[in-house]
Amino acid sequence: MTAIDRARPARRPRPAADADRGILSVSDLRRRPVRITTRLTHTILLLSLILVGLGPILWLAKSAVTPTQDTLRQPLALWPNGIDWANLAEAWTRVEIDKYFLNTVILAAGVWLVQVLVATTAGYALSVLRPRYGRIVVALVLATMFVPSIVLLVPLYLTIVQPPLLGQSLINTFLAVWLPAGANAFNVLLVMRFFESLPREVFEAARMDGAGPYRLFWSIVLPMSKPIIGVVSVFAVIGAWKDFLWPMLVLKDPNLQPLSVRLPQLQQFIELDVFLAALAIATVIPIVLFLLFQRLFLNGAGMGGAVKG
Repeated sequence: MTAIDRARPARRPRPAADADRGILSVSDLRRRPVRITTRLTHTILLLSLILVGLGPILWLAKSAVTPTQDTLRQPLALWPNGIDWANLAEAWTRVEIDKYFLNTVILAAGVWLVQVLVATTAGYALSVLRPRYGRIVVALVLATMFVPSIVLLVPLYLTIVQPPLLGQSLINTFLAVWLPAGANAFNVLLVMRFFESLPREVFEAARMDGAGPYRLFWSIVLPMSKPIIGVVSVFAVIGAWKDFLWPMLVLKDPNLQPLSVRLPQLQQFIELDVFLAALAIATVIPIVLFLLFQRLFLNGAGMGGAVKG
């Protein structure tokens, strides 16, 4: 050891990074009072979240099979005079839930298809193909997000009443809901940012193998984009399912209206218990569908297998 090495001060060993480091240290958690208080606090917070999140849905499910008088007199009591299962059957037949549910599914499917098509193609063109004026287009798309949607309501309605090139109104057609849904700047920017994170080496290798822009989009980009397509799909379906104002304006025919529009209009013509049963059915169906297809929406394979080594 040289003299210079002896003169240097000894370096203190750096503490290892603790991945589970939090407000309470390990020594604090070993103390029985602190551990009991922490677990009790976590339990109370979890029960509060369950009560706030599931409370309205559980109350609606209970009121769907409760007579009207019991709901009005004792809204929080659990069936003081028994359960009335006939509310569900009457809501299904009298309110025609099946017909309006089918309309809702058709609207949601069309909105989903249009939004995914526009978002993926626009994001691919702006982030992968990168045209000369791409930054200007991105800036214009971003600027549309700062315009309140209520301001565009009247111009959009006039465009649907007198669409260019078509020569006939789109009122009382599903196209009046499907086509405007594609103009979603948030989805375009979201997909564009995801495409920018994909490895460029894969694109260059595909081009060297002779893949054109269409083949590159269909065979390379889309299979690698399952996660973001799942996110856009969830946003599109949920937004279309709960949309009220725009379908009410352009779908004036009751036979074409979705559940979100038709049920409030029928409220004054049916009893409260039947109306709550119809609301429960309309609420349970999308929950069941999401639980069945959540893995398809959220657990995409991503970029698995795209880059090796």
